[in-house]
Amino acid sequence: MNFLATAKGFCSVGAVLLLCKMYFICIIYFDLPLYEPFDYMLLFLSCMSSVAVLFVLLYLFARKLRAGAFLILHIIITGILYGNLLYFRFYIDFVTLPILFQFKNVGGLSQSTAELIDPLDLLLFADAMILLLWWIFKRPHPAAFKWKRKGILVVCTALLIGINVGCSFIGGGDQHDGSYNRSAMVSTLGPVYYHGYDIYQTTRAELSSTFATKQDYKKAAAYLAAADTDITSEYFGVAKGKNVILVNLESTQQFVIDRKVKGEEITPFLNSLIEESFYFDQIYHQTAQGKTSDAEFMFDQSFYPLPSGSVYVRRPENEFIAMPEILTKSGYHSASFHGNVGSFWNREEAYDAFGYDEFFSKDSYQVSEENSVNYGIKDEAFLEQSMPYLEELKQPFYSKFLLLTNHFPFLLDEEDILIEEADTGLDVVDRYFQTVRYEDEALKEFFGELKRTGLYEDSIIVLVGDHYGISENYYDGIASYLNENLSTPEELDLQRVPLIIHVPGQEGKTFHSPGGQIDIQPTILHLLGVDTAAFPNFGQDLLAVDRDPFVVFRDGDFVSEEVIYTKQLCYDKTSAEQTKMEKCSPYFEKRNKDLYYSDAILNGNLLRFAD
Repeated sequence: MNFLATAKGFCSVGAVLLLCKMYFICIIYFDLPLYEPFDYMLLFLSCMSSVAVLFVLLYLFARKLRAGAFLILHIIITGILYGNLLYFRFYIDFVTLPILFQFKNVGGLSQSTAELIDPLDLLLFADAMILLLWWIFKRPHPAAFKWKRKGILVVCTALLIGINVGCSFIGGGDQHDGSYNRSAMVSTLGPVYYHGYDIYQTTRAELSSTFATKQDYKKAAAYLAAADTDITSEYFGVAKGKNVILVNLESTQQFVIDRKVKGEEITPFLNSLIEESFYFDQIYHQTAQGKTSDAEFMFDQSFYPLPSGSVYVRRPENEFIAMPEILTKSGYHSASFHGNVGSFWNREEAYDAFGYDEFFSKDSYQVSEENSVNYGIKDEAFLEQSMPYLEELKQPFYSKFLLLTNHFPFLLDEEDILIEEADTGLDVVDRYFQTVRYEDEALKEFFGELKRTGLYEDSIIVLVGDHYGISENYYDGIASYLNENLSTPEELDLQRVPLIIHVPGQEGKTFHSPGGQIDIQPTILHLLGVDTAAFPNFGQDLLAVDRDPFVVFRDGDFVSEEVIYTKQLCYDKTSAEQTKMEKCSPYFEKRNKDLYYSDAILNGNLLRFAD
C-alpha cells in the first residue's frame, strides 16, 4: 500500500510540516534571545520533541480516528501559534493562561487586533488547509502500527525529551533569569512546552494563598525593612495638605517630549509645563501583561505587577495597603475617573479593594458617537465633563484620571488633527504623533480649567505615561523618525515614559537618575509629608539624592546608573556598548529578591497578615 495513502503517511507529513512551521515562526516572528548556533539547535530540539509527543499521543485514539485527531490537533496548535504571533506583535510577549481568562475584563480589542493582522498570515495556515483537503478528498487508510514500532517511537520520544531538557540546563541562555523572561523560556522549551510550563506556574500561584502563613509575610517584611527604601528628600512635606491630581498619559513615551514633526512641536504644553515642575527624564515603565492596570497598581501600591495577567483581574480579593487607604488616615477623599466601562480591567472590584471612595466611569459621562473615538470618549470631552465632579470632591482629595485617546491603533477624527503626519513609512507611527499632540492639547485645556476653579494652586499635579505606545514591531518607524539605527540599549530606552510633578510654589528642576513607576507612590506620599516606613513598598522617593537608582522590569531586565541588562546581555549605560556579564552580576540578587517577594505577597495575599 502506498505510504502516503495511510494514516501514518498523513500524520508523518503533517508532523514534518508542523515542525517546520513551528520552528520558522519562532525564528522569523518572535524576537527570541538566539545568539549562538547552540541556541538554534536547542530551539529545534524543543520543537521536534513536542511534535514527537503529539505523534505518540495519537496512539491513544482508535486507528480509524488517528488521521482526524491529528488534523484537529494540528489546527489547534496552528491557532495557538498564530494567537501568540498576534499577541507578540504588539506586546512583545507570549500568551499566558491568565490572559486567556481575563479577555472579558479588558473590553473590545477588535480595532487593535485588525491592525496587527497581515494578509501574508494566511500562509501560516497553508499546511493545515492542505491536510484538510487531503483528509476530505483522499481519506487516509487506517493502517496498523505494530506494538514493537510503537515502543521504539515512545522510547525515541522520551530520549529526545531528555536530551532537550538536558541541553536546556546545560546551555539554554543565561540562567540568571529564572522564569522571568518568557522569550528565554520559549527559546529553550519551545512554544508548546512553554504553555505547559505556564499552566504549571499559574496553578502553583493560585494555590499559594491557601498555604500562606504569617511567617511568610514576616520574611517579606523583613526583606523590605532591610532594603531601606524609605529614604526621604529635602522636599518631604512641602505639599502637605494639598490635593493630588494624577493623570495617566495613555501610551505616552518619553521620546516625544520636546520633539517636532515637520517643524511643529508634538507636546508644546508639556514642554512649557516641564520648566516649572519636577521633571524626571529617566523613568521607565515597568508594566507587564496588565498594561495600564499594572501602571495604576504600581502608582497606588508600589509593588511589581504579576508576571502574567493583571493584579486587578487575578487578585482583587486580596488585602492591600494602597495610596487611597493610606491617605484616608490623613483625611483624604479618593476618586478615580475613567471614560470606559467600569468592568474594563475589572476596575470596579479592584478599586473597592484599594480603598477608593468614588469611581466615575462611562455611566458618569455623556458619551456619544461625536465625542468618541477608538476606545471611548475623547480626552477633551472626558476631562471637560470630569471638572464638575472634581470640584465637588471633598478636599483634600486624591484623584486619578485615565486618558484614552492616545491608544493603539491611534485613531483621530479629522477635526482633532493638530499636526501633520510624519513620514516614517509606518502608518501606526505616523498617527501616534498626532494622537500625542491631541492629548497635549486636551491637557492644556484641563490645566486652564484647574486654574479657573482655583484647584491648580491647591493641588500637586502628577502627569505620567503608563506604558509604550509603539511596540518593538514598529521600531523601524521610530528609527526612521529619529534618523538613526537603534541599538539594543536604545530600544530599552524607548521604554521610558514622562513623569512631571507640578508642586505649587516649587521651582522647576530636572532629575536624570533612573527610576520606575514603582517609585511614584513613595514620592507623592513624601511630598505630602506621609512617612512610608510603616507601609510595605518596593519603591524609593525619586527626589531623594541618596537613593540607589535601580529599575527592575517584570521580564528580569534592569537598569542602574552604571549598566543596562536586557535580552540576556549586559551593556555599559554610558557608552551603550556590550560589556562583561560580571558588570551586571552584582545586581541579580536584588532583582531576584524584589520580584520574588513581590510575587509572594501578591500570590499569597500576605498583606492580610500585616499589623
